[in-house]
Amino acid sequence: MSGSDVISLGCRLNISESAQIRALLASEDDVVVVNSCAVTSEAVRQTRQAIRKARKARPNARLLVTGCAADIERDQLAAMPEVDGLVANAAKLDPRAWNVPAPQAPVTPQHTRAFVAVQNGCDHACTFCVIPQGRGKSQSLSIAEVLRTVEHHLDRGAAEVVLTGVDVTSWGHDLPGSPALGSLVRAVLDAFPTLTRLRMSSIDGIEVDETLFDLFAHEPRVMPHIHLSLQHGHDLILKRMKRRHSRADAFDLVFRFKAARPEIAIGADLIAGFPTETEEHHAANLAIIRELDIVHGHIFPYSPRPGTPAARMPQVDRPTIKRRAAELRAAVAEVRDPWLRAQLDQPHSVLAERDGCGYTPAYARVRLPDQTPVGSTVTVTPTHFEKGLLS
Repeated sequence: MSGSDVISLGCRLNISESAQIRALLASEDDVVVVNSCAVTSEAVRQTRQAIRKARKARPNARLLVTGCAADIERDQLAAMPEVDGLVANAAKLDPRAWNVPAPQAPVTPQHTRAFVAVQNGCDHACTFCVIPQGRGKSQSLSIAEVLRTVEHHLDRGAAEVVLTGVDVTSWGHDLPGSPALGSLVRAVLDAFPTLTRLRMSSIDGIEVDETLFDLFAHEPRVMPHIHLSLQHGHDLILKRMKRRHSRADAFDLVFRFKAARPEIAIGADLIAGFPTETEEHHAANLAIIRELDIVHGHIFPYSPRPGTPAARMPQVDRPTIKRRAAELRAAVAEVRDPWLRAQLDQPHSVLAERDGCGYTPAYARVRLPDQTPVGSTVTVTPTHFEKGLLS
């Protein structure tokens, strides 16, 4: 096997960047890139595992590592015998970092759903988070740059656009006039009236401006699916995390969304076993899943990251963290299964992807009939579900 290959780990921003790296290296021979993640110690472990697996599969290829772990865990990865070199996260989209010619047009492959990175970096200082060390300060693309990228994706057949970033709701804070994210979403919808499916990656609820709220609540082309960076359900833990919202803020936002658009599906990131977390704090974390109807839950067992304030706080023991994470996942399943059952015997618009499945507007995964054309939008009426998959 020869040619280039890019292995993407972690967030949706990495998926977007991996697509661009893959296109940059399209003419290169026998190169493998691992676009790494370092958000948790488990993510670093998976990065190391991916490196070893890639070397075994391609013993003669030049193996390069980029992404957050390439900066945050640089010494650890550089010492791996499988690794031939590291590319700094900030340079990963610069052709000079890969010794290839600069592209004459945006480098994006043809696909059904386009992840468009509109922002990178983060100016906040959550006590558990190491990502600012790998991504730097928040930087926004201009509206014109975003529109050019979206147009290129649509020209190449993308039927759905996902706007993504490290802290996507901070988009615009560093631009002249400090526009809010809602103005960018509005500009994309106005510029491309044929775009019928627009999604957002994980957002910080405290930064949802009124225009963005109105679009989520009333614009049918903005999918009824919102994923919130909640992190916890207890105010004291949120304070120790240095989050900027309270439990009441989360409830207020979700209840407003559900009142305006009852079909909206709520997702959330939640951390289990944050330092100093008691059983009372954990109970509040469990309760917020049920009380906010969180049907798309991303549960992260806490792991200390180098150089973060939380790593210096009194730690919860690993067996307790593991148990609490399992209980959070079980709580999400208890909420998700009735929600999936409610999706049955109703028609849903589904975008067909390459694996024979697709997603409803509310982000329920659906198995599609055989021979469904990739990239087509079809109406499906599921009659049952198994292991979270409608069919």
